[in-house]
Amino acid sequence: MSEMLAQSISMLDRLVAFDTTSRLSNLALIDFARDYLEGHGIPTRTTFNEDKTKANLWATIGPEDRGGVVLSGHVDVVPVDGQDWSAEPFKMWEADKKLFGRGTADMKGFCAIALAMAPEMKKRGLKTPIHLAFSYDEEIGCIGVRGLIKDMTENLPLPIAVVVGEPTGMKIIGGNKGSRSLAVVVRGVPGHSSEPHRGANSIMFAARIINMLEQIQTELRENAHEDSPFDPPYTTIDLGIIEGGTAHNIIPEFTKFRWGMRLHPGDDGEAIEQRVRDYIESELNPALKAVSPEAGVTMEMVNDVPPLVPDTESAAEDLIRHLTGLNQSGAVSFGTEAGFFQKAGVPGVIFGPGYIQQAHQPDEFIEISQVQECVEFMTKLTDWAAQNG
Repeated sequence: MSEMLAQSISMLDRLVAFDTTSRLSNLALIDFARDYLEGHGIPTRTTFNEDKTKANLWATIGPEDRGGVVLSGHVDVVPVDGQDWSAEPFKMWEADKKLFGRGTADMKGFCAIALAMAPEMKKRGLKTPIHLAFSYDEEIGCIGVRGLIKDMTENLPLPIAVVVGEPTGMKIIGGNKGSRSLAVVVRGVPGHSSEPHRGANSIMFAARIINMLEQIQTELRENAHEDSPFDPPYTTIDLGIIEGGTAHNIIPEFTKFRWGMRLHPGDDGEAIEQRVRDYIESELNPALKAVSPEAGVTMEMVNDVPPLVPDTESAAEDLIRHLTGLNQSGAVSFGTEAGFFQKAGVPGVIFGPGYIQQAHQPDEFIEISQVQECVEFMTKLTDWAAQNG
C-alpha cells in the first residue's frame, strides 16, 4: 500500500468519526479540517449558516491571485436511523478490501483524499491553485454551497473549473438533473364521517392534486427527450411524504404532502409548478371555500436546485479527459452542487470515487481500489497544477 493511500484511509477514518448527519452541526469536522490545513500553511476561509451552527470551508493551495481548479464536496451525511448496520456506522471498519461507514462513499472519501493530498500539493509550489470547497447540508438541498459560492464570486478570483467528487466510479459525469421541492397543505372542514356533505375532506382534495401529478408524469414520460444522456430521459415527479387525518370516522381537516421534480435540462419547472397552482386556484380552492372561507390549499417552494447542463467541451471536462485519458461522459439523475457553480460561471464535472448504489445504504462502503484510483487522479492533477500557470 502506497503512503498516500494509507494517509487517505487514515484521514477517511477521522472524517467518518464525526457524526455530521444533516440535522446536526458540522463544526467539529470543519474545525478539524481548518486546523489541519492551516497547520500545513494553507490559508482557509469559512462561511456560516444564519445561527453559525454549520459552516463551509474554502482553502487555497497555491497562488491566491488567480482562478484555479476547485475540488468540491459536502461533509454532511444522511441519517442512519432505522437502518440495520453490521457495526457502528460512525466508526470505520475494513473488510474484503472495502472501507465501511456512513459517508465513506457519499462523500467523505473524496474529501479525505483531498485533505490527505493537501500537504503534498503545498510542497509542490503550484502554479495553478487547487481549491478545496467543503459544504454543509447538501443532502437536504445543496443549502450550504450557496453561501460558499456567493463568497467565492464576490471576493475571490473566479475558478476555471470545479470537480464535484460525488461517487461516480471515477467516470466522468457531465450533467445532472435539477430539482424543485414543494410543500402542500390542504385545509378542509372537519365533521362526522356520516355527514360528508357538511364538511370538506382534505385527503380527497389532496388526492385530486396527486392524481394531476400522476397525469403530468404520464405526459412527461410520453414526450421523453430524444438522444438524452439521462436515465430516464424525462423530468420525473416524486411524492415521498404525506400525512393526513386523525380517525376513520372524522372528516380530515388537514392533509400535508411534499412533492417535487427531478428536472431534465431544458424542461420548464416553473411552468409545471404553475400548472398545478392554476388547478388549485381554479378548481379546488373555490370548492373548499364554498364550504368554509378558512378552508383552502397552499403550496410553497421548499427548495430549487439547478441542473448541471452537459457541456462536453467545457474546461472542466477537457481537464479531466487530459489527466485521465477517459473519453466518454455521462449524466445522472441525482442532484449535486455542480449546477450552482455552472450558474456562477464555473464549468464543472462530477467525478469521484465509489458508487452511488452504496450511498445512503446500511453498511455503506467504498472499495479501497476506488480510493487508490482517486489518489492517482489527484496526483496527476497536482503534477499538472505544478507545471501549468
